Amino acid sequence: MSQRALPFDPIARAAELWENQVGPSTTMAAVTSIMRVQQVLQSAVDSALRPHGLTFARYEALVLLTFSKRGSLPMRVMGERLQLHPTSVTNIVDRLEADGLVKRLPHPTDRRTTLAEITVAGRERREAATKAVTEIDFGLRGLTERQTAQLTELLAKVRKAVGDFED
Repeated sequence: MSQRALPFDPIARAAELWENQVGPSTTMAAVTSIMRVQQVLQSAVDSALRPHGLTFARYEALVLLTFSKRGSLPMRVMGERLQLHPTSVTNIVDRLEADGLVKRLPHPTDRRTTLAEITVAGRERREAATKAVTEIDFGLRGLTERQTAQLTELLAKVRKAVGDFED
């Protein structure tokens, strides 16, 4: 870790102060903790992906294309699956295409649709990047496998409540 560890948990300290001055602090402490962990994970993943010339968004796009049956998807579908605005998908595909990791193709039956297809170089880059992020467990440390699964289940409840998906 790049900074020295504090001798106390600053979020727990803030929660005590919040409790005394504002009111119940459970939600504030949980949200503040999630925000801090997001920073930790983002930093770890960015550090693992940087040597591969990828951001997490570009890496996710390569993984999504790799998981597709044909190695290609309509850009609209990519946006839905990655939960991104169409402009963001366009920017991601632009960068991946400039790096030779994907190519745009016309849809075979719908002239209005453009496909993004992963290239051989894209598959190789995705494979090397996956090794890098899995070697560091995506930066998530301090939890057992069971706790990690529980965390995923709990966060899915929040995501479902805000309309990310339906059962």
